[in-house]
Amino acid sequence: MPNTRFNPQEALVCAMVLMAASDRMMSDAELAMMSRLVQTLPAFSDFHPNGISSVTETCLTLLDRADGLDRACTLIREALPPRLRETAYLLACEVAAADGDLTQEELQFLQDFRIAMDIDRLIAGAIERAARARYQVI
Repeated sequence: MPNTRFNPQEALVCAMVLMAASDRMMSDAELAMMSRLVQTLPAFSDFHPNGISSVTETCLTLLDRADGLDRACTLIREALPPRLRETAYLLACEVAAADGDLTQEELQFLQDFRIAMDIDRLIAGAIERAARARYQVI
């Protein structure tokens, strides 16, 4: 596991997995959102949806380590240029919004992930608000 490296698409998937796993329960809604995002977003145009399961396995294995979250965030950061780190944060927010309820653990993860990705608070706030607005119920 110490030689694990992600390509940019795998790093984006790992960001979603970390978000979904942050409360120790990956809901069906979160898994469906991850799949939908991989199938529809241009960032994943040459990424096969079956790759989600292998990246998920790698991320969950990383999380079993004492320093797993820090290591996973480092791998994501190393794999992504700054402009795609914002995309990773957006994807994490989309997954967080998928089941409609954000737990304290999920909120803490988003804060830690924002810091790890070196995303400005105002930019993060705009991304969070946009994700929340997309999933408002009438």
